[in-house]
Amino acid sequence: MKDIVVVGAGKIGATIARLLTHCGDYRVKLADRSATQLAAVEPHPALSLHPIDITDGEALDRLFAGSFAVLSAAPFHLTTAIAESAARTGVHYLDLTEDVESTRRVKALAAEAAARGASTAFIPQCGLAPGFISIVASDLAARFETLDSVRMRVGALPQYPSNALNYNLTWSTDGVINEYIEPCEAIVEGRLAHVPALEEREEFSLDGVTYEAFNTSGGLGTLCETLEGRVRTLNYRTIRYPGHAAIMKALLNDLGLRHRREVLKDILEHALPSTTQDVVIVFVTVSGWRDGRLVQETYANKIYSGVVAGRMMSAIQITTAASIAAVLDMLAEGTLPATGFVRQEDIPLDAFLANRFGAHYAQERLGERRAG
Repeated sequence: MKDIVVVGAGKIGATIARLLTHCGDYRVKLADRSATQLAAVEPHPALSLHPIDITDGEALDRLFAGSFAVLSAAPFHLTTAIAESAARTGVHYLDLTEDVESTRRVKALAAEAAARGASTAFIPQCGLAPGFISIVASDLAARFETLDSVRMRVGALPQYPSNALNYNLTWSTDGVINEYIEPCEAIVEGRLAHVPALEEREEFSLDGVTYEAFNTSGGLGTLCETLEGRVRTLNYRTIRYPGHAAIMKALLNDLGLRHRREVLKDILEHALPSTTQDVVIVFVTVSGWRDGRLVQETYANKIYSGVVAGRMMSAIQITTAASIAAVLDMLAEGTLPATGFVRQEDIPLDAFLANRFGAHYAQERLGERRAG
């Protein structure tokens, strides 16, 4: 069994710990500064709980020492502290961050570790988006001789919306606010650009349901760097039900809450209930030239909440936790490089879906039905 540290005992961190302990191949130390969060986690023989101040570098070093890998499910603003401790202690590092600046720091740490001859991998952005969405986009893009456009759309939505925002809290409130505020990377007419969040709204329909999508930060991961100079258009947009973007723009811009994030967080967490009855939509369209013709390929999938490892879990819990667990599995079995910076687009889609955790994504695609 390999020893793993999971930092962050919130909805996603606790789910990651549950998946890993129940598979029988990992011993997990689950760390969080909140004793209350830790106390809510169901006991397991392969699980130990560790109250810790995540800003205390020495305490992190002691916790990480001797482990195979550390997985960060902590808020994005703590990412760099956790990554730096992983680099000091020589353990593999994986995270879920959507924050662009944090990922740049992780990439720099990977380069520094490689220069020292360290045998550790740094694999950021291992969630749904960024994460799985980049694996899908890279797989589709590889099928073309010349690329024209890569359009990535992802949403975690309530199945039964019942408020004006048409939204329920299904994951980190801090993460949602961050992606609604920070600039968004894109490739526009072949050039790397930054476009504003919540803009360039579009509408589309899947299975007879109308959705809106708009720019949000971080979902592209490192794809802009990877595909710059090879594609005319590359963008990422978050999927919501119609009307959501207009209300969020009013809150952030007209009421000035983009400058008072803690106030906005308090409002959302006290006004929007959480739910496990959600659906994750993954929709990627790539166009380009093959055999002299302009063609298009699309990946579309919906993943619903369900029972995993003996417990009912939301779709966003399943997809996010399963994604980072699959990447850890692939690292442990030697499928992925064990040194340096590993991009999500370096991970083969077929190998990911064949993994026991990645298989949670291999549900019915839109327009298809399972036999039997």
